[in-house]
Amino acid sequence: MTHAGNWESIDVHLLRVLHALLTDCSVSRAARRLNQSQPAVSTALRRLRDLTGDPLLVRSKNGMTPTERGAALLEPVKQALANIESIVVQQTRFDPACSRRVFNIATPDYLNAALLGSIVARMRKLAPHSQVVFHSLGPDQDFTSTLENGELDVVIGNWPQPPEQLRITPLFEDEVVCVMRSDHPLAGRPLTMKNYLDAEHVAPTPYSVGRRGVIDMHLARERLKRNVVAYVPYFNLAPYMLLESDMIFTCPRMLAEHYAKLLPVTISRSPIDFPSMSFYLLWHDRTHYADEGRWFREQIVSIVRHYASPPSRPVPSTPIRLHGTPMMV
Repeated sequence: MTHAGNWESIDVHLLRVLHALLTDCSVSRAARRLNQSQPAVSTALRRLRDLTGDPLLVRSKNGMTPTERGAALLEPVKQALANIESIVVQQTRFDPACSRRVFNIATPDYLNAALLGSIVARMRKLAPHSQVVFHSLGPDQDFTSTLENGELDVVIGNWPQPPEQLRITPLFEDEVVCVMRSDHPLAGRPLTMKNYLDAEHVAPTPYSVGRRGVIDMHLARERLKRNVVAYVPYFNLAPYMLLESDMIFTCPRMLAEHYAKLLPVTISRSPIDFPSMSFYLLWHDRTHYADEGRWFREQIVSIVRHYASPPSRPVPSTPIRLHGTPMMV
């Protein structure tokens, strides 16, 4: 049995390790999240077991699983860390030049890689000791929960209906266009709706289960069906697949223009009046008032809007409203 006084030995570091271990159920994943070595996390786990008098995590068929005591500690530990964070934020003025914060951002892969490079360049200039970690958005990822528990700081998305419980600010709007190889039979002349629907298409797999993208939602609404012959997990694979086939790829103009500079592909206007793709930044209330989070969001908004500033991609000036309240940075 552990003496109550032993809890005085629990410091913020151990609380963070405990939260990571109970969340990831893996010493190696917790070490990566905390940017620490596995031996250091294993040592902290041994200390936590001694202090609590409980194994906290035990081996299971799929790795490790929390004990009943461990599972019961997750919420109190999460709340304790949130309380400590609020105290520190109120007392310490954020200085980007001195920050060693790891900023986590999830993005769809149809954003221009050069744009992501611009974000890193800004961070290296203004916060040289910080790190930026980009995460992909997969169909099985619950990004709302990862924003809520702090695994992610922000998400860039363009779903037609973003989650209402998240904060949001618009970034830019992009036109939907068609891309095909330069010597495609339909290249060099206006596409007709019949040609478009009859042509072979390559399309991305959904980024979120049960949520259609702008293109598929619009086609379904108009009771139209295109001939999709291939699905790819990443947008950036599609342009290369066009070179060896007669497929057409429907995508945002920013992505199309990027690959038109690199590959023998051409851009055609879509014969279907697709709505523009509205891109926005999402974050959770838990980081809304934190200086570090606010500063990071400001950098992303500034860079993305500047990058997407050509007339063909107008920057929205009116905030998106959820429940009648503008959600801004």
